[in-house]
Amino acid sequence: MISASAASPTPPAQSSGADVPAQRQEPAALQTAIGYLDAVDEATATLYEVVGDLDQLTVRGPSLLAGWSRAHVITHLARNADALVNLLTWAKTGVEHQPYASRADRDADIEEGAGRSLQLLRADLDWACLRFAAAARDLPPGAWEAEVAAPQGTSMIAHQVPFLRLREVWLHTVDLDRGVTLTDVPERWLEPFLDDAVTLLDGRADVPALRLEVDLPGTGQRTWEINIGGNDSSVTVRGSASDVLGWLTGRRDGSGLGGNPPRLPDWA
Repeated sequence: MISASAASPTPPAQSSGADVPAQRQEPAALQTAIGYLDAVDEATATLYEVVGDLDQLTVRGPSLLAGWSRAHVITHLARNADALVNLLTWAKTGVEHQPYASRADRDADIEEGAGRSLQLLRADLDWACLRFAAAARDLPPGAWEAEVAAPQGTSMIAHQVPFLRLREVWLHTVDLDRGVTLTDVPERWLEPFLDDAVTLLDGRADVPALRLEVDLPGTGQRTWEINIGGNDSSVTVRGSASDVLGWLTGRRDGSGLGGNPPRLPDWA
């Protein structure tokens, strides 16, 4: 449900490594990937807790995504891990491996997989997460600088692949609607997630001109612009980072925001 973008979201500040001899410092792309992968592990632990509390009844209940049960969301998270393994394989071998054969195949796999028992859903998710972790662990340092194609078809650098997984796990864990909300997303990831959401919406003809004034935790306010470019009819929307992120990604209706936020198209 969450499309990847060609954006390069700004990772949290990292140590300069000034106290480490130059010959021992890891390449920048590898450092970025490691930071994302550590965060993926944390997010996946939260996902496992939520999925572990489900039973045969609740897993069939509706998620926050229209038309999808929680079983659909879990299946999608498993297939997304495999799709990103394809991109890491591409980066490692130099041979093109598209994330999905087609959008239709992707949707069919999710629909078919959602009908399985809770035990099989959990096992599938677990093995898919392990495959992703193994593919990332086995990637040579230089391969993190390889260019691959994001699920949308735009190009990206391999070290951004773990960021896609991080975003996917957090947003879809929220979609399971079992107590985890966007306010539970670690504060350090809210700004990169907003960067990415804005990039995905900017330039779309079905998105109005917007000016976003966002209160970031601990760092003050930051402004983003979407489809403005000299447009005097833009709407200014104000709110907290988690509220704005929820609205941009279709997880919240915008009722907690200032500035009369317009309806946005469905998150693709």
